[in-house]
Amino acid sequence: MEIKMTEIYKSFGNVQVLKNAGIHVKEKEIHALMGENGAGKSTLMKILTGVYIKDAGNVEINGEIQEFKNIKDSENMKIAFIHQELNVLNEMSIVDNMFLGKEIKNRLGLVDKKSMVKLAKEKLLLLGLDIDPNTLIKDISIGKRQLVEIAKALLMDAELIIMDEPTAALTDKEIDLLFNIIKSLKDKGVSFVYISHRMEEIFDLCDEITVMRDGAFVAQKKTTDTSFEEIVSLMVGYDLDDRFPRVEVEAGEVILSVKGLTKKGKFENIDFELRKGEILGFSGLMGSGRTDVMHAIFGSTPFDSGSIYINQKEVKIKSPIDAKKLGIGFITEDRKNEGLILNFTVAENAVLPSLSSFTENRLVKEGKISGIVDEYIKKLRVRTPGQTIEVGKLSGGNQQKIVLAKWLITNPQILILDEPTRGVDVGAKKEIYDIINQLKLAGVAIIVVSSELPEIIGVCDRVAVMHEKKLKKIFDIKEATQEKIMEYSTGGGI
Repeated sequence: MEIKMTEIYKSFGNVQVLKNAGIHVKEKEIHALMGENGAGKSTLMKILTGVYIKDAGNVEINGEIQEFKNIKDSENMKIAFIHQELNVLNEMSIVDNMFLGKEIKNRLGLVDKKSMVKLAKEKLLLLGLDIDPNTLIKDISIGKRQLVEIAKALLMDAELIIMDEPTAALTDKEIDLLFNIIKSLKDKGVSFVYISHRMEEIFDLCDEITVMRDGAFVAQKKTTDTSFEEIVSLMVGYDLDDRFPRVEVEAGEVILSVKGLTKKGKFENIDFELRKGEILGFSGLMGSGRTDVMHAIFGSTPFDSGSIYINQKEVKIKSPIDAKKLGIGFITEDRKNEGLILNFTVAENAVLPSLSSFTENRLVKEGKISGIVDEYIKKLRVRTPGQTIEVGKLSGGNQQKIVLAKWLITNPQILILDEPTRGVDVGAKKEIYDIINQLKLAGVAIIVVSSELPEIIGVCDRVAVMHEKKLKKIFDIKEATQEKIMEYSTGGGI
């Protein structure tokens, strides 16, 4: 399928989101769509799929002008959109999610569940997911939920598949499998629009790259004719210096000690220390237990045995409220369900953990809230029409910045960041790293959990590697390499 979008304009009220935007995707092509968060990538694709109606411009499919008024129109043209924020219903089964609104019915008009289960299993197996389709979505990992979304697109025999950050929650093994599936479908005539902030996979997978900036088309380049540096420069409008800025700080005294922390089936006998002004990375494959350990420290998951010490004193953390009182902040990996209340405003989300400090005689000091929220909007360069807009209307990367602001406002002495730059563009990543470094200089003790090994090596002082629920090795950053970390992550090197 060939797609040509030209001179596309779109406004929401007084805010112009797209101005002279466009993209040209050829048949049997994997085409990257890149730009900073808020550049208009998702909006452009939502116009292509009938979610939004454009104000002006042309959409051509296989040489013919098309006007999509709703999602059904685009689906009838065999266009599928796999969104960054997964469209799954957690209380329903995998098969019911896959066939929602498209149920197979028998001659009597009744739902043919047996046929649906069979077909769902076939598509899931194509993605290497050998799982009972009757399993509830809430009982599988975020990575597997992503694969269910991809399997849903395969059901409709799509000729164009749009993927918005499809690998954000996948393991390396799942990513390799996904790339093989994409390449196989390309060979069969399927075209792809691939939206990702992971430069390495863009250059590994894609044929061409379209860059957007501030809602407009900037350039289209063949992957073989450009470079990482050129694409980043086109995205941000200036040359980006050091990708992983590092500041050297002499670590202070131990502030957090974890000894023998254990929860059956989740993690076992976890021991580590964290010092003031230190960044400790946690690496490991998905399911290794690293995130579960963080939830235990924060009090959102109870543990069976072990001890937690802060400033050499044993503490009892039975809830996130206890953790916050002890100066612990936690930016979770699932910002949509755990980090934000999407129908609350930017300001309401930003001050939620610290609301008590903005009240006097039970009255909320609106002016004080407005001032601090404006300060962090500017500091983190959040792209938002204002602090009174619902946070769910922001792009994924800007939502992540609000989650970061929410905990920075509490002035934590220990900050846990679980996948802090997932779904965030390279410019915004640099800004987040700069903020992390400022906190490090101020003596804040930081834990960074990340699936991106270049990020772990680029920003951390030490790296704790987990494998099958156990902490297997802690490296000083001077001796850590991607190869060594992967070796311990997969059970070797022991």
